[in-house]
Amino acid sequence: MQTRQRGTAIVEFALVLPLLLLLTMITTEFGRAIYQYNTIVKSVRQATRYLSLQTPTTKTTEAQNLVKFGNLTGTPSVPLVLGIDGTTVSITPTWQLQGSDPVINTVTITVSGYKFRPLFASVFGVTFSDGNGDISFGNISATMRCSS
Repeated sequence: MQTRQRGTAIVEFALVLPLLLLLTMITTEFGRAIYQYNTIVKSVRQATRYLSLQTPTTKTTEAQNLVKFGNLTGTPSVPLVLGIDGTTVSITPTWQLQGSDPVINTVTITVSGYKFRPLFASVFGVTFSDGNGDISFGNISATMRCSS
């Protein structure tokens, strides 16, 4: 005796679809977070490299522009990564003398306080963040030896 199987595939698809959407959204948000983290790391390295070639304690505004906007002038004023600006993120260049023979001058740039804002703070009751919709990154820093 044959049983009717028409329509079972659509019912199974309807049951599995929410799980597939959830996995897709989680993967997308994870990829965006990694992309933004890597963009900040690259801009911090670029700014540290720039400052390592300058006279100590000079050109800090230009270095901050490199971190925020990817250029020295800050124009156009579209940030490399959404949410990285002077009000929410601390970009701190510091110079240190290290060692004794020879003395090595180093410069460090640290980005602290950056929070990744996911597109979806909560999907199907699963929260991606700290409740405010933000995921806090740790400090991102780079240190390089100065040429002078």
